[in-house]
Amino acid sequence: MAINKCSPKKVTFKVSAPDAKDVRLAGDFNSWDASSTSLKKSKDGVWKRDLSLKPGRYEYKYLVDGQWQRDSFNNLFVVNTFGTENSVIEL
Repeated sequence: MAINKCSPKKVTFKVSAPDAKDVRLAGDFNSWDASSTSLKKSKDGVWKRDLSLKPGRYEYKYLVDGQWQRDSFNNLFVVNTFGTENSVIEL
């Protein structure tokens, strides 16, 4: 049986923001459209969202109450063309 290396993988994105009212996710996997990917808040104040992504390298950021921030759970990042940092995930 052949293994399809392009099979999507489940990725859990999470950010600790207990006082936030709205958290969204934007990256090159959703054309940087933060309005299309909202996260759900858990009782411990961590916002989460599962996505299925094909293997590859992706840049992303969180939009927390209108303020962009990189992923504090992920030490991989790059400086973008605006001089700020995007988090990076490689699958």
